[in-house]
Amino acid sequence: MMRRPQDTEDTLSAVRRLRPKPPLSGTPKIPDSKVGQLLKLLDRSGVPQELEDLLRNRPGPPGVRPRVVLAGLLLSAYYTGRASVADAWRLLHYGLEPRARTWLDIPERPPAGAAARIASSKRLYRGLNAITTVLDPARHDRRSRLPQRHADFHAALWGSPEGRNAAAHLQLLANRLVLASVRMADQRGYLRGWNGDVGVDATDIRVSARPDSSRLATASTEVTAGWHFKGGTGEKVFGYSATLAIAAHHRDPGNGTSGAYPQLCLGFELDTPTVRTGPNAVTILTQITQLGLPTGILAADRAYTGCSPSNFQTPVRRLGYRLALDYKVKERGLQGNWQGAPLVDGSLLCPLTPAPLIHATAGADDDTVRFRSDALREKIDAREPHHLKLKQGPDARGAIRLQCPASGPSPSVNCTRRDRLRPRTPDPTAMPSRVIDLSIPLPRTPPAAARPTVHVPDAERLAPPHADTLPQVCCAGSITVPADAEADWRLAKYRQDVHYLHTAWLNTYRPIRSHNEGANGRFKSGTLDIGNPKHRPAPGQVAQTLLLAVMLTVANLTILETWLTERTGPDELTDADFNATGPLPPLGTPRIALPEADNGRHPPPHSR
Repeated sequence: MMRRPQDTEDTLSAVRRLRPKPPLSGTPKIPDSKVGQLLKLLDRSGVPQELEDLLRNRPGPPGVRPRVVLAGLLLSAYYTGRASVADAWRLLHYGLEPRARTWLDIPERPPAGAAARIASSKRLYRGLNAITTVLDPARHDRRSRLPQRHADFHAALWGSPEGRNAAAHLQLLANRLVLASVRMADQRGYLRGWNGDVGVDATDIRVSARPDSSRLATASTEVTAGWHFKGGTGEKVFGYSATLAIAAHHRDPGNGTSGAYPQLCLGFELDTPTVRTGPNAVTILTQITQLGLPTGILAADRAYTGCSPSNFQTPVRRLGYRLALDYKVKERGLQGNWQGAPLVDGSLLCPLTPAPLIHATAGADDDTVRFRSDALREKIDAREPHHLKLKQGPDARGAIRLQCPASGPSPSVNCTRRDRLRPRTPDPTAMPSRVIDLSIPLPRTPPAAARPTVHVPDAERLAPPHADTLPQVCCAGSITVPADAEADWRLAKYRQDVHYLHTAWLNTYRPIRSHNEGANGRFKSGTLDIGNPKHRPAPGQVAQTLLLAVMLTVANLTILETWLTERTGPDELTDADFNATGPLPPLGTPRIALPEADNGRHPPPHSR
């Protein structure tokens, strides 16, 4: 007679070898309301439906649905801080109430006996394995090290056109899950006080796998991982780089403090370190703008300043963002020239700006810039009147128009060259008098005697040259400054929209970067630690991307709940918050107003 599997010695051995072994005692009882909220957020992201469409034509039994796998991972990250299948299996089978079990097709009674537990847990593992298999452009066995040449072949597949398309699809699905929480906050009005400023930075995502071995000529089990070097410290970490976009704001002393808003993660991109640094940030920002969120100032560190303009600066400007950048030592000072105007520390100046002001930061090291002396501060402040003035904002291609600082109704300098080439003549058709509305604040234009005077060369005063031989910025009413690098790559690479090291730059760059570092510290501390590889045990870039998306989604929900405790409303997210979120549109679809969903507390189980 054939014996049942639970009676065999092999089954007992399999139970002892099962890793990890989550304790079944002490499993928290999850309320139906929290399960229903997470399921609504998951369903309205559209990720489970798209994964089921991809898995529909695969051979074999359907297995555990992607909706169940992702729901279990969300519950695991929310209640334990780990996105692991072992904890997801424990919570799904031992932590849900009877009604929530029906929504996820979980058996009414927990599995009894060693064989039943092994079978149910393996089904959940196979469910995650099916998801990673269908999304992986270079699937291979990750249980053992591959020879280096075989690993290089699989890693190269990620860089092929087919591999990049698959990776882009993977990141799109992952970000749809994170953006579901962002859109929920936006539709509930929680982002009303946010002005659109964003901080972008790359943080290390450590993995449990060991790096390549040159002695054994074997590769790491994470074939697409690499060394992430931390700026400033020189420390290196083996794993991936996650580009995070964080909602931030700059200080504006003239308008007071900004409105209150939760500092959410607006998207992420997981990739091999030092690869596609700029394009990864552009991908995140594109998805943010397609949700209809405002665009403000984007602050990024020197890793993004060093990107090719076509990969970062130009597309970011065309999305509507203004840039606040930092420079390396050799990049400070005079950086280029555009139509006669020198490009100095990212800003275009008057061609007759004194040389000591132009070269004030040339060769200055980081300590000199960070702790500015009184002499350097005076030179930086003396540059202010010589900056070209903005005449017209960016167009659809990101180009702006600038004019001479001595022109316009509010000149900041006196210039005899400008007065000779474009004299100020009164308009004969102008009204001799006009009515002034005293309730409207008038611009304060300093008198001519109080403005600095630009000194022209002595030869020009004695023999004025023809206008064709002078810089165009001095002769024309305004000049066009393009965003692309076709005319001058230095202009597109180094130009920024806030004057470097001025008070406005300090009030912009430092707060936004501080928000970035604070968010990274929050995501990597406490119970939910995205930097701990033990909290993301599944190997491979596909699995790591999905698990990181789950953890960042839970991190956003935690930030929202913490933020609500400081408001006058409820101290936790309610069903009304989750009901206000509609299904995210595909990329390129304009944002539309979606009707309110049904206010029922619990969603019915979806049909296959």
